[in-house]
Amino acid sequence: MTTPPYPEDLERPGLVRTGRSTFVRPVRPEDADRLVAFVGGLSRATLAYRSLGPVVRARDDVIRRGAHVDYLNELALVALAGDEIAGLVRYVRDPDEPEHAEVTFTIRDDHQSEGFGRLLLEHIAAAARTRGIRVLEADVLVDNTRMINVFLGSGFRVEAGPPGRIVHFEIAVDPQAQAVARAERREHTAVRRSLRPLLEPRSVAVIGANRSPLTIGHEIVANLLRGGFRGTVFPVNPRAEQVAGARAYPSVVALPEVPDLALVAVRAEAVPDAVRECAEAGVKAVVVVSTGFGETGAAGRATELELARFARASGMRLVGPNCMGVVNTTPAARLAATFSPALPTPGRVAMSSQSGPLGLAVLDFARRLRLGFSGFVSVGHAVDVSTNDLLQWWEEDPETSVILLHVETFGNPRRFARIARRIAPRKPIVAVHPGQADSAVGSLFAQSGIIRTSSLQELFDVALLLAHQPPPPGNRVAVITNAGGPAALTVGACEASGLRVPVLGEHLRHTLRAALSPRAEVTNPIDLTPMATAADYRRALDAVLADDSIDAAVVLFMPPLADKPDEVAAAILDAAESAPGKPVVASFLGGAGVADLLHRGQLVVPTYAFPESAAASLGHAAAYQAWRSTPAGVVPDLPGIDTDRARSLLAGGAPGPVPARTAADLLHSYGVSVRDTESEGPDAFLSVRADPVFGPVIAFGLTGDYADLMADVAHRITPLSDRDAREMIRSLRAAPLLDGRVGGPGVDLAALEETVLRISAMVEDLPEIESMELRPIRLLPPGDGVAVARATIRLAHDTRRGGPS
Repeated sequence: MTTPPYPEDLERPGLVRTGRSTFVRPVRPEDADRLVAFVGGLSRATLAYRSLGPVVRARDDVIRRGAHVDYLNELALVALAGDEIAGLVRYVRDPDEPEHAEVTFTIRDDHQSEGFGRLLLEHIAAAARTRGIRVLEADVLVDNTRMINVFLGSGFRVEAGPPGRIVHFEIAVDPQAQAVARAERREHTAVRRSLRPLLEPRSVAVIGANRSPLTIGHEIVANLLRGGFRGTVFPVNPRAEQVAGARAYPSVVALPEVPDLALVAVRAEAVPDAVRECAEAGVKAVVVVSTGFGETGAAGRATELELARFARASGMRLVGPNCMGVVNTTPAARLAATFSPALPTPGRVAMSSQSGPLGLAVLDFARRLRLGFSGFVSVGHAVDVSTNDLLQWWEEDPETSVILLHVETFGNPRRFARIARRIAPRKPIVAVHPGQADSAVGSLFAQSGIIRTSSLQELFDVALLLAHQPPPPGNRVAVITNAGGPAALTVGACEASGLRVPVLGEHLRHTLRAALSPRAEVTNPIDLTPMATAADYRRALDAVLADDSIDAAVVLFMPPLADKPDEVAAAILDAAESAPGKPVVASFLGGAGVADLLHRGQLVVPTYAFPESAAASLGHAAAYQAWRSTPAGVVPDLPGIDTDRARSLLAGGAPGPVPARTAADLLHSYGVSVRDTESEGPDAFLSVRADPVFGPVIAFGLTGDYADLMADVAHRITPLSDRDAREMIRSLRAAPLLDGRVGGPGVDLAALEETVLRISAMVEDLPEIESMELRPIRLLPPGDGVAVARATIRLAHDTRRGGPS
């Protein structure tokens, strides 16, 4: 019996009502032990609610069978708290009424009343709807008020049966009701709807269309026509009858129909009137490509902000100003609303760029790389439509599998983080940001699962891999080469990128010896020698990709004088096609036109000019896969916190430093004691600063040379989940001193992580805190906790937090 395909699209992070984050995903066969532990931890009352009567504990073998579903007629979703199941929802389709399914919910006792039931209802309803189920049916004991309230307060259309000992519910899972059910989903739905006229318009007007070729207004019209736009193009020019062969009109109000989208390419001083005319005509979206706004100074910035306010008040979305337009190559649109001379070919990559001029180079470079785009939006000054909006569009775009971001500024970084955390487990997000030394940006990306690159070249290198190959299941790499020098460079680059080039096992070496020439070196790298043939490459690749000890392959080829790279390329493609679960990348040093050779229909093996780029791209992909495979963190409900007492201590407090005694009392209110003690291990520090954009940023490191000379400091943005705290501490280069790998038994990591989480909760609850410094923190042996020797807290002059929430 074949195993049904696992629906990765149902893996999504989520937030319950209390602010706790969780990860919702379909149950897997390997969850059998988790299910047994989950059911074994339920109270008799919860079991009675679940079984609608007297408690009957199922046998373990019966519970284990619940981990095996077909993901269509039977589907179970679990919400994880750490590595444990916090909640479970399951539907079973009615064979007599296939549009109906019976649904059951089980929430662990210590997570009830937090909102897991409502979250799981939202997720199971969405999954059921895509599988042709219109109604979920549930039977609930009349005294199970929590579950009854979940259904009645969900926003879905609910019909309840007659009152009795058991209440029967029928829940219609139509999308409109789901949008009402959750405020965030309402926002998401509204954003997507507002972007449809922009990205899938039925008609487009170009205001400032010019008869002269090579002008912006002319090239936009020409690209729309040349790109195969499915709707109508209306050039607007009062002094022209035709532009690029299309009939022109004197004004927007003179058009035979109201266009969905208008592009404005006129002088800056004429833009406000053009936008106003669009609003009066009923245009739904405007792209202002014109320059002369915020980049010119304060007056220009004020003008563009007023444009944005007007557009919003008029029900329009606005892109720009100072942008290069919008591209959507998907079959529903075929929209090339840009003046770029290089139009992208269709593909699986979407990109948002905050630089207009940069977009021209981006599209040209991508075309030379043969990297296809599903969409490209140059947001310019982003006074309205932002990267956050576009992320929510591409999140559900079936034609997009990889999202690229060029980000210079963040309008709402916390909203960005929420959206990115939702998308990243299903679609990789790769970003480049000019502030490479900005710890807050790095923290935001790390917590959101975003792949951060240091240059545009690296951005596209990673995109080339993820668009065409799967991320590697692990970090073990085989290097196959016909030249020793490049192979040595590749091994070093792999190790620098967090990859391993392991010594091959005896079984794999035996297989390679039997398949290859006696001259070949079958360690790792696998050196086929300069005499290697295409058949040697195929046999070596087949062997390593079939071995469980290898997760990916880097293929190097230095073309000898008499050999043909096309034959080697064909062999690589054949091997990659036979092992679709592991990525293959290549570097044909000195080979011209090799990128074309490594394409065969939808099958593409990314090729790089230098092997270091191949290794770096694989390293990013492996780290992303490791992040995606780790259970999502939760913001824990910590015991021993007295928020009321803490607030009373701050009541009437003056801005500036808090007295040492008050600082100690504040920390004690959050379960952190201030006391000095002797410690044989390293000392640490924990600091908090209120970033004007990102809100509270926590820094952690070891005192002394580690932080001062080596800059070995980790940063995270609050609120922190347990996963954030764990990764923050272990991301230090000095982490081996903490976990006992170097220099003794290590420290009490559990207590240290809990302290970090308590400080995160404290600064979230008390926005009056402008900064905090815990230094030194004595790190004691495992089981002995940690001790804060000294604490400094400073209150802000304005108690309103700087960062948007």
